[in-house]
Amino acid sequence: MIRIGILGYGNLGRGVEYAVEANEDMELVAVFTRRDPASVKPRTNVPVVHADKAAEWKDKIDVLILCGGSATDLPEQTPAFANLFNVVDSFDTHAKIPAHFAAVDAAAKAAGTVGVISVGWDPGLFSLARVYGDAVLTNGADYTFWGRGVSQGHSDAIRRIPGVRDAKQYTVPVPAALDAVRSGANPQLTTREKHTRECYVVLEEGADAAAVEKAIVTMPNYFADYDTTVHFISEEELQRDHAGLPHAGFVVRSGATGKDGEHRHVIEFNLKLDSNPEFTACVLAAYARAAHRLASEGQTGCKTVLDIAPAYLSAQGGEELRAALL
Repeated sequence: MIRIGILGYGNLGRGVEYAVEANEDMELVAVFTRRDPASVKPRTNVPVVHADKAAEWKDKIDVLILCGGSATDLPEQTPAFANLFNVVDSFDTHAKIPAHFAAVDAAAKAAGTVGVISVGWDPGLFSLARVYGDAVLTNGADYTFWGRGVSQGHSDAIRRIPGVRDAKQYTVPVPAALDAVRSGANPQLTTREKHTRECYVVLEEGADAAAVEKAIVTMPNYFADYDTTVHFISEEELQRDHAGLPHAGFVVRSGATGKDGEHRHVIEFNLKLDSNPEFTACVLAAYARAAHRLASEGQTGCKTVLDIAPAYLSAQGGEELRAALL
């Protein structure tokens, strides 16, 4: 059994608890939190431990799955906990992945552990789709669309703005752009032309709405490059109309082969998710298995989904995979 620990028990952490339960070769042994452990109630009967005491569990956990936010949590937590455990995270700030990789790689190599970063569906499964498409259709172009759906990372980034009580952010593909890509026309699209962002924000009492809106629409890496609409609503409206966590997305590679590019081809990989965190948690669990296997082979350092062979993700052995899925 692969002994799993969870750091952080929000939507993603609860999803990981379900995912571990669904994998017969895994068991959840502890939940770590920065909150008062008595205030955290997992569904399963596992110990809840303050994060400051994680070192006491160093020999009791095979892989720690980190469920914090990419804005401020994971850049600090993943390298820190890679000093103690094999770790997997869902860091999703694309522009900062190289720096995050370097920090985790240094920590994991020094500690003799494995750190797998940026696991989920994008980055994650969509990253694989982009690499496969680019490798196969060398004369072509890549397009990625997200939504319509709730972005956990973007919602978390809004909630960290002073004056914000709660928030949900929806990423929305521009229909005309998606249609043009699917036609094989290979249009040149700016970031702003591909997506819009819709934000539903509950303010703290007395907060400056104009200042909050400015902080959102000018936020680099999250909103500054998009047409962003901010709606200020009540807490009751947010709970009534925006309680779910759905998401969706598309990766499209269109290209040409043959004499003068006479034959056109379109590769599309898409997802439609009822629960973004629960699906992301399933991907994290699969890569936790991979991290454990890599560590068992003596490998160390940071890895991404691009570095790990697919067979490492499956509970099935090589012979079973070749017979059933190849």
